[in-house]
Amino acid sequence: MQIRVAGIQFAVGPDPRQNLDKAVRLLALAVEKGARLVAFPELSIYPWFPRTVGPEPFLLAEPVHGPAVTAMQEAARRAEAVVVFPFFETAVEGQEVGYYNAAAVIDADGRLVGVYRKNHIPHIPPLYEERHYFRPSDAGFPVFDTAVGKLGVQICWDNFYPEGARILGLKGAQIVVAPTAGATFAAHAKWETAIAANAIANGYYVLRVNRVGEDGPMRFYGRTFCVNPHGEFAAEPAGDKDGVVLVNLDLRAVDAAREQWAFFRDRRAGEVYGELVR
Repeated sequence: MQIRVAGIQFAVGPDPRQNLDKAVRLLALAVEKGARLVAFPELSIYPWFPRTVGPEPFLLAEPVHGPAVTAMQEAARRAEAVVVFPFFETAVEGQEVGYYNAAAVIDADGRLVGVYRKNHIPHIPPLYEERHYFRPSDAGFPVFDTAVGKLGVQICWDNFYPEGARILGLKGAQIVVAPTAGATFAAHAKWETAIAANAIANGYYVLRVNRVGEDGPMRFYGRTFCVNPHGEFAAEPAGDKDGVVLVNLDLRAVDAAREQWAFFRDRRAGEVYGELVR
């Protein structure tokens, strides 16, 4: 199956509702250009609040059935596109309230397929104080069946942990969407290498969608890109401005790569990997 996908990088202002309206407009533009899968950056409609510590940002969090995800579901339904929409999630869990760096996966009919919650939460002060806000996921690494195939999600820091990338491959993911918030331009090559390595080792496409724009001392550098199952650029990295990055994918390349490079076949899971869980 051949599909066109879009990674949308866009600068945000202080008002999440205005940013959501902008995201919906860019979604419509991507679909006009033929996109059937549209993905946004990490915490897509919010200023980068994890660069500081305080109580106010918790007021931005919404449940998965809150107004932000619901509005994006309606936009996806109108556009008949699959959407990966990162948001700040709150959820009641027993007697507690949990907060997550999450991404809603919405099918082309507007149905909520599921939510991925970031598994690896960095603490890199003074700009990435994420552990103050987010719990790590307790739901592992789901693969979502959608109108454009089997999708996985790896949010930002997750991409440097090959265990999650492998689990998604073993579960049959054909495309992994990687929403990020990279603001250290000097490290961009490391991100590109790590993501290409995950694509090679697991035989799938990876669409990395990064933030752009300035937020306090931070300048997000964009460079949204897509790599194919051989780790090669299917779309060269974009610049650092608002933009819709369109990429044509042939999902037959996933099975072909896995047959040619039979890494899954030659695994020794029951024999030599026990140290990974000790």
